[in-house]
Amino acid sequence: MANVISLIAVTLGYLIDIYSYLIVAWALMSWLPGASESKLGQLITRLVTPFVSYFNFARIGMIGFAPVLAILALWFIRLGVNGIANFLIGLVG
Repeated sequence: MANVISLIAVTLGYLIDIYSYLIVAWALMSWLPGASESKLGQLITRLVTPFVSYFNFARIGMIGFAPVLAILALWFIRLGVNGIANFLIGLVG
């Protein structure tokens, strides 16, 4: 049972990492003209925008810090997933 919990935690960790990389790619695409109009840009925008929009309040002038806060939130979520997995493994094993 501990192996299953560990596998789930590792898989969720990888998914969170991949989503974090998508947020970074989305933020970098905003600096390149026409990048977000490509098929890949549209796909990344559809995947990332719903989560990043929760952090649109973080803005100083024209500089938005939503991607930074979104990645920070994902980091805390990953810490929580690892903590819960370690707790459950301690209960089981």
